[in-house]
Amino acid sequence: MSKFFGWYVLPAFILAGCAAQPPAEQLSRQETVRVCTGSQCVDQHRNTVTAVSPPSDPEAERRLAALSQLAEKNPKAAYDLALRFLRGDGVERNSFQAIEWLRSAGDQGLVDAQFALGRLYLLGFEEMGSDPAEAEAWLSRAAAKGHKEALRLLPQAQAAKKNEHEQYQVREADRKSWGAWYTTAPYYWHWRGSSWYLH
Repeated sequence: MSKFFGWYVLPAFILAGCAAQPPAEQLSRQETVRVCTGSQCVDQHRNTVTAVSPPSDPEAERRLAALSQLAEKNPKAAYDLALRFLRGDGVERNSFQAIEWLRSAGDQGLVDAQFALGRLYLLGFEEMGSDPAEAEAWLSRAAAKGHKEALRLLPQAQAAKKNEHEQYQVREADRKSWGAWYTTAPYYWHWRGSSWYLH
C-alpha cells in the first residue's frame, strides 16, 4: 500500500507546488546563462551571440575543393576523401561524409572501398551499429574481385545476417585489428605543387 501511495501522492505534491507559483514565475527565465569554453566559464546575458569560427586555411580549402571535384569522377579520389574525413586530415572529422564517399567509390567499383564498407558494416562504426546485410553485400562485391580479406570475412557476415536477432559477436581479435584501419590505409592521390597526382 505504501508503494502505491508514494507513486500517486509524490507527483501530486510536485504539481501542487507548481500550481502555487504565479504563471509569470513559472515561465520566467534567468537573464544570464553559464557558458564554458575550455577551462573557463563565464555568465553572460542570454541574448549575447557568440560564434567561434575555426581558423581558416585557404590552401587547405583549395585542396579539399580540388579533391572533392576529382572525387566526383574518380573512385580512388573518393576513397581518399573518405579517409581524410575519417582521420580529420585537412578537414573536420565527419564519419557520415566519410561513409558517403566510401559508398561512392565502392559503387564505382573500387575494391578497397567495397572491402572497407563491408568491414565497417560488419563491425559497426561510431554511432552506426552493425548491419550484417550491408556487410554481406559489400564484402560479396569485394570477394568477387578476389579480395582475400573479403573472402575470409564474408562467411562471418553471412552468419551474422542469419543470426541477426541473436547476439552476434565478431571475434575480439578481428575487432581490434580492424578497429582503426583507416589510420594506416595509404592514400592514392597526393598533392604536389598546385594539384593532385595519382601515386
